[in-house]
Amino acid sequence: MSVVEQYARAHILTDADLPDEDDGGAIPVVLRYDPDRDPRSVRVALPARGPGPGSREWTFSRALLEQGLRAPAGSGEVRVWPCGRVQAVVEFHSPQGCSVVQFETKALMRFLRRTYTAVAQPVAH
Repeated sequence: MSVVEQYARAHILTDADLPDEDDGGAIPVVLRYDPDRDPRSVRVALPARGPGPGSREWTFSRALLEQGLRAPAGSGEVRVWPCGRVQAVVEFHSPQGCSVVQFETKALMRFLRRTYTAVAQPVAH
């Protein structure tokens, strides 16, 4: 089975005043699925914000991501819900605080489709 890695643009939702940027303040996010490591989970890596350690990665149920695209869903430190017709919000909780990230729904759906394709591929001998 093959690893699925997809890069997506997302927006960190905050009440802080952020400088205007050409890309609307979007950040690069890595979506990753490794069926050999854990066939039921996906990983989302956010880049570091400000000074301090590198990116932060969350691992959570692939089913949670899929459910959250249709209706609010949550488990542990991750919550997912649709936001209008074309966006979805993923909320990550940690001891350091909360990150609320907005994605285009189609990017998350494309990623999920790729994860199911990766599982369905036969192993070459």
